[in-house]
Amino acid sequence: MSAIRNRRKIAKIESPYVKERENADLATTRNRKFLMRRLGLFFVFAVFVGYFMISQILIQSTDLDGKLAQREQLKKELAGMKKQQAILKEDIVKLNDDNYIAKLARKEYFLSDKNEIIFNLPKDTEEKSTNR
Repeated sequence: MSAIRNRRKIAKIESPYVKERENADLATTRNRKFLMRRLGLFFVFAVFVGYFMISQILIQSTDLDGKLAQREQLKKELAGMKKQQAILKEDIVKLNDDNYIAKLARKEYFLSDKNEIIFNLPKDTEEKSTNR
C-alpha cells in the first residue's frame, strides 16, 4: 500500500517532451486498436470467403458425382441400343429374303405351303405329354 501512496504523491513533469511522448503513446494505442479492428474484420471476411468457397466445392463435387453416375447409366443404355440396332439390321436383311418371309408367315400366321398340312395341338395335350 505504501508503494501506491508514494505513486500518487509523485508529480508529473510538465514539459513539451513529456506531452509529446504521451501524445505518441496515445496515438500508438489508437493505431493498435485500429489495427486489431482491421485484422478482425479481415478475419471475418476471410472466414466468410473460405466458407463460401468450400461450400461451392462441395456442391460441385456432388453434382459431378451425380453426372458421372448418369453418364455410366447412359453408356449402358447406349450399349443396349447398339445391340438392339444390330439385331434390327439383321432382321432387315432377313426380311429382304423371300424364303425367310415365307417361313415366318407359316410360323406366325399358320399359312401352309403346297401339299403341307398344319396341325394345331392344344396346350393341355402338350403339357400332359411332357409330364409323362
